[in-house]
Amino acid sequence: MLQTKSNSHKIINRGLSFPTMNMSGHKQMATDLILLKKVMDSSDISLAIRFYHWEGFCLSIGKNQKHLPKNWLELVRKRTIKIVRRPSGGNAVLHGGGLTYSLVWFSPPRKRHEAYYQANQWIIKAFTDLGVPLHFGNQLTNPLEANCFATSTNADLIDPEGHKRIGSAQLWSKGHLLQHGEILLDPPSQLWTEIFKTKAPKSASICIPRKGLEKILHKACRKYWSELHWEDDVFTKKELDTVNLEANKYSLNII
Repeated sequence: MLQTKSNSHKIINRGLSFPTMNMSGHKQMATDLILLKKVMDSSDISLAIRFYHWEGFCLSIGKNQKHLPKNWLELVRKRTIKIVRRPSGGNAVLHGGGLTYSLVWFSPPRKRHEAYYQANQWIIKAFTDLGVPLHFGNQLTNPLEANCFATSTNADLIDPEGHKRIGSAQLWSKGHLLQHGEILLDPPSQLWTEIFKTKAPKSASICIPRKGLEKILHKACRKYWSELHWEDDVFTKKELDTVNLEANKYSLNII
């Protein structure tokens, strides 16, 4: 299930979990890259996970998403939303009323569909235990669709009513994986329609707690990868200083 790291002297495979952070979108993206580097540079970290919320309403766009509709730019000028560019792929995600996670995996399966499959099993189990079984989508990626939640590929998770509940995107670096996931809980319906010109998805079932969900998901992740030695961790001052320096790389300054 999990490819681990070892050397001739010892075998230590740690899993790290971080407290929930509430920051601006561009700082969150910079933090995810710091976490990826932390795992890549380590000799004993196999997996790291964190959950976070975004300050205000923010639209994150995929690293290869070029076209920005005029109405998005106008909403930025009005300070209704901010737009940041993710280091991961995929289409635009409206953050606000949901929960985001990033998972960094040192040695994922090399086949990307298998990496998506394995990287989502812990959250499928958690939602099933809460009474909301999820299954993978089966649609093809639509390069003409700007809205991530408009299509459900085999990277995404669908609830029993057919609604895309969790959208995922990945960044690969030298065989290491950063996976972003957006858990859609209570999307802002009016703003969603204003941005995407379509009705917002339905809110998640009341079976899914709005408070304390991160604690449940942290526990599920640790249980699924139980062979790891799990530790609670925080970012160092030096790492947070780097986040502040690097953050502007991910913000789109639109006048």
